Parts: sequence; C-alpha cells; structure tokens
Amino acid sequence: MKGVHFHVAFVLLALAVIFAFASDPSPLQDFCVAINNTNDGGMFFNSLSDFFGIVNIFLSVLAVFVNGKFCKDPKLATANDFFFPGLNIPGNTANQLGSKVTPVTVEQILGLNTLGISLARLDFAPYGGLNPPHTHPRATEILVVLEGTLYVGFVTSNPDNRLITKVLYPGDVFVFPIGLIHFQFNIGNTNAVAFSGLSSQNPGLIPIANAVFGSNPPINPDVLAKAFQLDKTVVTYLQSRL
Repeated sequence: MKGVHFHVAFVLLALAVIFAFASDPSPLQDFCVAINNTNDGGMFFNSLSDFFGIVNIFLSVLAVFVNGKFCKDPKLATANDFFFPGLNIPGNTANQLGSKVTPVTVEQILGLNTLGISLARLDFAPYGGLNPPHTHPRATEILVVLEGTLYVGFVTSNPDNRLITKVLYPGDVFVFPIGLIHFQFNIGNTNAVAFSGLSSQNPGLIPIANAVFGSNPPINPDVLAKAFQLDKTVVTYLQSRL
C-alpha cells in the first residue's frame, strides 16, 4: 500500500507541475497526434498496470484543463492524422450573414496538436457577405484573397481604437494582429473566397455581437444600455435576436 500511495502522490505532483507551467509549448518531438479520449488505447498509460488505469480515469476527468491535448503513441500515427479533405468545396453562404468559415484546426487535423498553426477557408456571398467583427484570442491571422473583392480591417487597442482598413483583390494578403477585433466584407458583385493561416492549433473565436448580446445567461440589459448608450428596449431586442 505504501508503494501505491507513493505512486499516487508522484502522479498528483506531476500533474500539479504540468498545470502550473501550462503554456503554448515548443514541440519536443516530431509530432504529438492528439487523442480526444484519454481512455484511447494509444495512450501511453494504458500499457501499464491496473493502478495506472485508475490514474488514467483521473486524467480523463482533468483532461479539459490540459493546455492542448494528450498524445497518442507516435508509432500508431497514420497519414490520416495529418490530413483533411475538401477545402476546394465552397461553403454554404445561404445564411443571415452571407458567409461561411470552414476551419481546419486541431479539432479537424489531430496531427496539428502542439504545432502552433491552423487554417480556414472563408466564403462570402455577393455584395454584403460578412465575416462579422470578431477576435482570435490566441492567434495572429494572415489572409489571402483568391476570388472577389473584400473590404477588411481591424481596430487597434486603447487608447486610440484606430480603424485600419484595406480593399483586397485576388492575390492580396492582409494580416490581423493577435487578439484585435477584425472583419471581412464582400463589396464585389460576385462570390469571394479567401484562405487564412492562424498562428495557433486552436486560435479561438469571439464574435463580438454574439458575445455581448447573446451571452448565456444574458448580461443585464441595464449594463449594456449604459455601456453602449442605447435605449433598454433596443438592448433587449438585440438580445432576443442573438
């Protein structure tokens, strides 16, 4: 029993160290193909004793707090772990915003885990297709236009809140710095297509309007009415819409 207690204490200490120093790490191996279920047969713990099987269950409970994802045994990696098909297929823009973003993050390509990069395809309906103001809290974005004409921009942080914009044509490239609010808007009369590279396997997405007026539970309308200098009825209307 003393040996078991020692192993439990050792594992808990190791976990505490992992969580205390959690950050976006540089890879220490060729790749770290993610597994979404820590009970996956490819996880290293499963080859150990029944005791470590119990520890594995404990890790399953805490997996959501790990900065990134657990790795499968690299010997079990296949080409499909690094593959995603179909970015040649146009996204469906028949929606309220007239746009469709097709992400390729670690959720779509498990082999992106720890590599600090991801991708997205952006489709826009003719004049008015909008990827609305949003931020990526963990990534800088670089966008290249393949088809159409996009009006794009971002807003700098306080105290200036300066709007920096540009009209982009096929072959043009534009960068949106990490964490800043930005948007893309189709001002052409044809469909527009762009691709974005992002400097994180999981860049995150905060749509500004949805976050503010569509939070769950809703923000007190009095707070938003005062913050945006709006009538409370306008705020409640926006909350009902989002």
